[in-house]
Amino acid sequence: MPTHKTTRNGLSKGHASRTGAKKQHMEETVEHSKFHHLFMEELKDIYWAEKYLLKSLPKMQKAASSRELVNAFADHIEATKGHVSRVEEIFDMMGMRAATKKCEAMEGLITEAQNLMNEEEESAVLDAGLIIAAQKVEHYEIAAYGCLRTLASRMGHTGAANLLEQILDEEKDADSLLTQIAESSVNDDALMA
Repeated sequence: MPTHKTTRNGLSKGHASRTGAKKQHMEETVEHSKFHHLFMEELKDIYWAEKYLLKSLPKMQKAASSRELVNAFADHIEATKGHVSRVEEIFDMMGMRAATKKCEAMEGLITEAQNLMNEEEESAVLDAGLIIAAQKVEHYEIAAYGCLRTLASRMGHTGAANLLEQILDEEKDADSLLTQIAESSVNDDALMA
């Protein structure tokens, strides 16, 4: 009676090697698929968006008058630097040089914030407007990172999916903090202005 050597998961070595070859073939096929191309284009888009946001957040921080909001913007500048680094790490995982593709959505959201800062004097009303502008940005990023994480997971890019999940969680936390700041003081102060 022939004996079959088995691997740790209980599969025969022949089955394990066929499964490994099948997985490798799928990964190679995915890398050249339109689905993977979509993932990479969206990654370039959010990379541009994060870098553009990094240039704009200090202006929003400077325009804010609420100490809590100033601190939230300062914290998000540091978090955004980390997001840029993680996205660069994902490019590296994909064997690609980090590259950008202009994000029209982020440019529009930042333009709205800049217009607000140009039109409104420093006040609680401006702070309320800055929170609205920042939450629009957070919601865009939450949507982008959620979709990117899902695409990465579907293609079996577990490391990339994990990094995208970390960024997604941080974006959700930033959005929650902005809501808390608005509801705890800024909106009431703006109403009385």
